[in-house]
Amino acid sequence: MKKIILALAVLYPAAAFAQTTTAPDPSAAPPTVGGKPLVQVGSKKSATGKKEAPAKPLSAAQKLQACQDIDDATKERLNCYDAIYAPQPKPKAPAAKSVSDCRYVKEEDERLTCFNGFADKLPKLPR
Repeated sequence: MKKIILALAVLYPAAAFAQTTTAPDPSAAPPTVGGKPLVQVGSKKSATGKKEAPAKPLSAAQKLQACQDIDDATKERLNCYDAIYAPQPKPKAPAAKSVSDCRYVKEEDERLTCFNGFADKLPKLPR
């Protein structure tokens, strides 16, 4: 039993020391196998060197809530809503039954009020 403990006490630090890594020498030639350089295959990295997670597309409800952060009754907020649902004014727009029906309202103030009404009713979604 004492011999096993002694053997572990001698071999464990040697194994730990052998596993330490050092920074590669930039002037050294790249490693090769059979005279050909090794190639690493992996995911593409951005210019900063970090992996980019694929952007998760936002739902229309999340986009509408993002527009709520812009000052109320402003042209910027209406432009934000119009970016989500492009305006298609009709001379006699029907009563809006859903948020997408607001794009048919011709008057900007009425269209903004219509979008605000639906956006205010949305439950708070995670961003």
